Amino acid sequence: MSIFNSLGSNYDFSSALQNLFTNNDSKLHSNLIKLLEEKYNGSAILVYKGREALRLALRIIGKQKDYTVGICGFTCFAVYDAAIREGYKVQYIDIEKDSLNFELKTLEDSYNKNPKIKILIIQNTLGFPSDIEKISEFCKEKNIILIEDLAHSIGTKYSELKSSGSLGDFVALSFSQDKMIDGVSGGALIVKSSKYKVKSLELSDVGLIQQKKDRFYPMFTFLIRKTYKLGIGKLLHLFLKKADLLSKPMDNADLDSLHALPNWYCKSIYLELVNLEKNLGHRKKIASIYANELSKKIIMSSIASYIDMSSNLRFPVFIANRDSLIAYLKKYNIFISDIWYDAPVAPKKYLQKTNYEKGECPNSEEISSKILNLPTHKNISELDARFIADKINLWLK
Repeated sequence: MSIFNSLGSNYDFSSALQNLFTNNDSKLHSNLIKLLEEKYNGSAILVYKGREALRLALRIIGKQKDYTVGICGFTCFAVYDAAIREGYKVQYIDIEKDSLNFELKTLEDSYNKNPKIKILIIQNTLGFPSDIEKISEFCKEKNIILIEDLAHSIGTKYSELKSSGSLGDFVALSFSQDKMIDGVSGGALIVKSSKYKVKSLELSDVGLIQQKKDRFYPMFTFLIRKTYKLGIGKLLHLFLKKADLLSKPMDNADLDSLHALPNWYCKSIYLELVNLEKNLGHRKKIASIYANELSKKIIMSSIASYIDMSSNLRFPVFIANRDSLIAYLKKYNIFISDIWYDAPVAPKKYLQKTNYEKGECPNSEEISSKILNLPTHKNISELDARFIADKINLWLK
């Protein structure tokens, strides 16, 4: 089977079949709510997208006194868009030169320049832990509301005693395609602070056509990957995209509404949460192979040192001429052209829709021009990882 970074990375035939035939039993919803509330020690609300969970948190907080939301300067457009749609201004906080996250000192500098930062969304990019324990103390001192965005980092550890989701006033989760917990779509907000009471929510229904796309996405992508070397998968992929039958994580349909998660999505999400440790163990093993066998000149030392604490959603390497490497790997049926992130606010095609100004986050700009992510998901074997590392090392020579 061809190797992909994404494109249904978390599915096999069994899980694809399950997705097609899971019923819409309300017990699936209540079981997932209970599991999330026990895991994160707060009140859980299920929504259709991770970005909707962020919007819901911001809506519950309520816009006050021209609050500004601080976000990582190396992030997804969905984070920026959530803040803007809820009526907030955004302040970008640049990452460090040797990290994918910002540290306390950089946050302090940003806050001193703009003390209107009263909400902070912190992510652990690609699952690698941020400096959040120190940042959390700073937020308490300055009365900054902390939202942990765990889109990449369900299962990440901050320390031996603290895990992701343990320090924020709110925790936003994403269960979208190719994430740690993959339900094709889905998200959850955990309200942890007793200061915030969730009033009645107006959540729209997800359209039946979109649900059908999500039902078939695991099976379609399994078939594409299975037959790609034969040429059939490539044709199937092109046809499904052209016919708009393949579910997309950044689908722009009905962005103004927040949506309730239909019950049937909850089964696969629940099962993946139950099996999270197995998933984490596999990803750690694959990431360790990359760290040990790839040339050290393309690996960030802080990434290699945090493998044991990270969820290892991807393993990043840093290549000045990455397009050449991407093309080279395609010859060996290794497809890794989906870059997280290819711009400070990514995807690059959405950057012009933001208020980001060139030079605002120089470290993020530098990293986004070089980063290339290697797959760690369950369909990557140890043999696959060594094969990828070997081909990259040959290309470097």
